[in-house]
Amino acid sequence: MSKIIALFNQSGGVAKTTLTQNLGYHLVLKKRRVLLVDLDPQSSLTTFMGLEPDELEQTIQQSIVDNKPLPIYPELIHGMGLVPADINLAACEMQLAGAIAREYRLKNALATVQDKYDFILIDCPPSLGLLSIISLTAATHILVPIQCQFKSFKGTELLLNTVAQVRGHTNPSLQIAGFVPTMFDSRTAQESRTVKAVQEQLSDIGTVYPPIPKTIAFADASERRVPLILFDKNHPAVSVLQKIANSLDKLKLLS
Repeated sequence: MSKIIALFNQSGGVAKTTLTQNLGYHLVLKKRRVLLVDLDPQSSLTTFMGLEPDELEQTIQQSIVDNKPLPIYPELIHGMGLVPADINLAACEMQLAGAIAREYRLKNALATVQDKYDFILIDCPPSLGLLSIISLTAATHILVPIQCQFKSFKGTELLLNTVAQVRGHTNPSLQIAGFVPTMFDSRTAQESRTVKAVQEQLSDIGTVYPPIPKTIAFADASERRVPLILFDKNHPAVSVLQKIANSLDKLKLLS
């Protein structure tokens, strides 16, 4: 079975999409078969991977709403498969309002292809709505990016409550792969305090990874539609991404 990792935080702007793309590529460098799934109506992952959401004929929306086969565009992008999204995904909650077992729509769709991949990484939307719930229901693990700001850290309690509810109702085997402090500026006292608080308060729940430094290089790499290591292989953030990918590669699946 593949490891299905949902990158989830109900807050926006915490680098979920950046981590999804870059960790996926570092796993490819380890010779792992990787599929990325864009489940955010903003479609940033789709754009980062070099596709134009408005020009796509098939996206994840048709698979979730109409039970159509997962569209993997194209077969390989930087060695990864991609299931793209577009703005129509925003209507899913309304379209599935009366659907039976709607929380399992993504899980069922992934079941048809997961034997082809070692890892499936899901870029979740910044909300606690249905799209996030179906992501966590489909996942074997959750990886939580936390921006190194007090507000983002305080929202972790609500996030963990959501994980507990999913475990109680739709996915009892969901595991926490860890927490990734992101956009860290070591010169800022508040951000240093936030990283310390994350390490002290969350390490008993899951692995707390080294912080991802704040850098314009991620935006520059995204503009060129490539992972950071292909933009600047010597950037300090690359070694942090490698460490996280190595740890993800060692994750265990519950039997």
